[in-house]
Amino acid sequence: MRKTFVLDTNVLLHDPAALTRFEDNAIVIPIEVVEEIDRFKRDPAEKGRNARQVSRLLDDLRAHGNLADGVPNGDQGGTLKVVFCRAETLAQLPPELKAGNGDNNILAVALEAQRLEAVIGSQPPVVLVTKDTNLRIKADAVGLIAQDYSTDKVAIDDLYPGVCELWARAEQMDQVKQGAGLSVDGLDLPAPPQANEGVMLIDLAQPAHTLLSRFHAQTGTLQPLQRAQKVRLGRIQARNREQTFALDLLLDPDIQLVTLVGKAGTGKTLLALAAGLHQVADERLYERLLVTRPVIALGKELGFLPGDLEEKMGPWMQPIIDNLDFLLGGSAEEAGRSNGPGGTGGGRSQRSQRGNWSDLKGMGLLEVEAISYIRGRSIPRQFMVVDEAQNLTPHEVKTIVTRVGEGTKIVLTGDPYQIDNPYVDAESNGLTWLVERFKGQPLAGHVTLMRGERSPLAELAANLL
Repeated sequence: MRKTFVLDTNVLLHDPAALTRFEDNAIVIPIEVVEEIDRFKRDPAEKGRNARQVSRLLDDLRAHGNLADGVPNGDQGGTLKVVFCRAETLAQLPPELKAGNGDNNILAVALEAQRLEAVIGSQPPVVLVTKDTNLRIKADAVGLIAQDYSTDKVAIDDLYPGVCELWARAEQMDQVKQGAGLSVDGLDLPAPPQANEGVMLIDLAQPAHTLLSRFHAQTGTLQPLQRAQKVRLGRIQARNREQTFALDLLLDPDIQLVTLVGKAGTGKTLLALAAGLHQVADERLYERLLVTRPVIALGKELGFLPGDLEEKMGPWMQPIIDNLDFLLGGSAEEAGRSNGPGGTGGGRSQRSQRGNWSDLKGMGLLEVEAISYIRGRSIPRQFMVVDEAQNLTPHEVKTIVTRVGEGTKIVLTGDPYQIDNPYVDAESNGLTWLVERFKGQPLAGHVTLMRGERSPLAELAANLL
């Protein structure tokens, strides 16, 4: 049945193309939304760009008629109308919902559309679409159907893990171990593995006997891990199977995009930096290591930061500095205190940390980039790490990945359950969106890291708190 969808401003600022995603249904845009879009259009950030795009799309629709009367929207029979919030419409609101409030005006428009449905009897059901949780609660309280905008959402509980287990005979496992490759056609599979998916083979006769492999979609075979168990990364070595699979993807130059998802302390950032430094400084596969992360604070902002771009980025890059210091410096005693992916050396001075950081930059092996200034760049022959990518929107992730030039590898790391950006959540952030979009692509690989390796206390805290 055709429906009428009343759209809130935050839906259009999140996805300007939402105007085209409701197929043959009717879209109602309250005039309050148009006013709010107009206020946002001067914003230099993503919200401003999206606001300007919405304005252009609405202006293009004017060529098909009067927006107040409704115009055709798309090729599937949908319509779009811009509606005023009239005084008699506001009178429908309960006295507790004061007139003049933007959200309440949008609520009133949706109530009026629902009233017309009851009077005329031929109008389709009315649904208020908003990403504002409180507005959905108020809509429910006044008897309206309200939904979140879910077109670009990912079911986080069903997120592709990048790792699976298969039962096999001992001779099949030997075939993989010897490098001959094992066709998955001869295995009892509920579904074929995804391209570059990590596969742990388990011996049917001796379940304690296992073998780690990776599915190569081009040949349709399982192949042994070529790099993770052979390449030495200083004091870094994989501590569990997910880290082994992750290192194999990170060290493979044919895999141009890697996504690593996991809770705090699973070693996402440390593994990415270790693999990047090895391929930049030792193997010379890339010209430099490019590191970036969103500048979104965990708590209350400290105010404007003085200095040039590097000095302003300093506080945001401190976790990267900590990891680089662990990889490049520290005494043997310090290494013993924290010697695996997930932890950082604990006894180094700030001066020593900055020394490692400055040395890498001075040799041209390290570059720091603010995400805000990445638009328009083309980034060739670099190993690029985007840390804390769960705080990015799908549009921002698209902007970053489309900057990748010839010979560049990009790695995005993050924890969908630790989001500081108020405009995204575990199911709508750019990292999980990217994982699902690139699932099964030959150029991409993904691993969800499960076990924390920073310390027993950090692992316990991540699980309990």
